[in-house]
Order: sequence, then structure tokens, then C-alpha cells
Amino acid sequence: MSGYKVMDALAKPKLAVAYSGGADSTALLVDTCLQYPHQTIAFHIHHGLQVAADDFVRHCQDFCKARGVPLHVAYVNAKHATGESPEDVARGARYKALIDLAHAHGVVESKGRVLLAQHVDDQVETLILALSRGAGLGGLSAMPAKFERGGVQFERPMLDQKAADIRARLKERGIAFIEDPTNLDKTFTRNKIRLDVLPALQVAFPEYAATFARSISHIAEANDLLAELAGIDLANVGIPPRIKDLQVLETHRQANAIRFWLKSMHGAVPSTVQLNELLKQITACQTRGHQIYLKVAMGFVSRQEAVLSYNCQL
Repeated sequence: MSGYKVMDALAKPKLAVAYSGGADSTALLVDTCLQYPHQTIAFHIHHGLQVAADDFVRHCQDFCKARGVPLHVAYVNAKHATGESPEDVARGARYKALIDLAHAHGVVESKGRVLLAQHVDDQVETLILALSRGAGLGGLSAMPAKFERGGVQFERPMLDQKAADIRARLKERGIAFIEDPTNLDKTFTRNKIRLDVLPALQVAFPEYAATFARSISHIAEANDLLAELAGIDLANVGIPPRIKDLQVLETHRQANAIRFWLKSMHGAVPSTVQLNELLKQITACQTRGHQIYLKVAMGFVSRQEAVLSYNCQL
């Protein structure tokens, strides 16, 4: 019987916690270990961006060893080039490393998940950041509770929890965690929001976390409906889209279908200016010799006979 139990545990999906050593991921790791003691592993990403990063690794190693949790560390180069967002570059490097670790350590094979420790305050920060950039419904939907990337299933089980409550629980239980000094650096936009904007919201609207989260849920619902409508329209105009069939659609439905085609098929997100210019060129395309050629994201949309084409320049 004991042998059967061991085999049964090995067959269960692995749950990999993205563990930085900070308060949020520490709470997630502890809770996951309690619920799934034989399925939990931890991934730590060393970004190479600060001297303390080596100390973070040692803390995570000691913490996981004391709890019998397998820890796998990935070392990445998350330095940004001139003109690049340091936050975006670090995020991209982190996701790539998590995806590689998930494939290498049985998470994908066991049909498991990588768990991320974002909470409701992170969700509100994401909404405010999206608003500051003039984002559409996709950006205003903030962070989904579940999503797939690179063949890996990701999940955010703490989106209904507040940062202050998470820290309070850890301190009550005497559980140690890292205080990352870069979290106080206001050159990072998210830190400015966290340190300046959220406290002001708390004073003006004490229930902002719950109400903003509810609004995010409504926005995400609306965005899903737009995606469904785009799917219906693309089924009629084709993939790649036929120009003549696009022209039959109302302008806003053209925009919705094109935006969905570019993002879902090519990972390209057009700016408002680019999309509006593309719509003008589609409307003007009334003769066989009319050309369409427009830069969108990291590539170009062009006319290839009867259809639109996208070519990435990377």
C-alpha cells in the first residue's frame, strides 16, 4: 500500500511556485506546501540586476531546504538596452526562465501549473498603469487569474488578497521573507503607483481594492465578448483577412477583427495611430494596384494580392 501511495503522489500534477523570497511568494509557497506537500516545487529567478541577488538565492535555498521543497534556480540576463523599459525586459526574461524551468522539471509533463503570487494590489497597479498609457479593454482587463504561455499553464491564486493582509499573516506566524530594496525605488513606475497613488486611494476610497477588482472583472468580460465577435468576423473574412470582406464590416468591427488577428496570430499589438492609419488604407484600397504597407509593432502589414499580410522584422 505504501508503494502505491508513493506512485500515486508522483503521478499528480506538479505545482511550481515562482518564489522570489519576498512576502507574497513566500506566503504562496507556504500555503501551497500545506495543501499539496508532495506536489510542490519552487522556481527562483536570479535577474543579475543587484548585488543582493546572490543573498536572495541563499535565502530561498535555506527556506526551501528547511521545508523539504525542491528549489530550481535560473540565472538570466535582465539588463535593458537604451530605450527599453527595465520592467518589461525583466518581466520578459522572468517568464522565459519560468517556461524553461517548467518544461525541464516535469510541470508540463505532469499537467501541472506555475503559480504566481500577484495579489489585488498588483491588479490595481496594473489597471492604473494601463489607464496612464491609454490602453484598450485588453490592457484594462489587467492580469487574468489563469493563462497559458509557451505551453505552460500559469495561475494567480492570490488575486483576491491584499498585500497588507498577506504580510500580517506571515508576521503573525513568524515566517521570514526578503525585503527587496528596489521596491522603494520610485524610478520604477509601479513603485510610484504603489508608494504614492495607492495610499491616496486608500484615504479617499477605503474599499477601492474590492471595487476596482470588480471593475476589472467587468472589463475582462467585455474584452472576452469582443474576442468572440472578432472570431465570428474572422471566420467570414478569412485568415489572413480578405480586404474586400473587411471593407463590408463597420469600421469598429474592422478594427476589432484586425486587432485580434494581429495579436492572436502574430503577437503584434498596433497602437491607436497605427490601427487608424491601417483602417484608412483599407478603405482607400479600391483598385488592383493599390498598395498597403504600414509598420505595426515589430513588423509591417502589407497587401498581398487580395489579403492582408504581416511580416515580423525580428
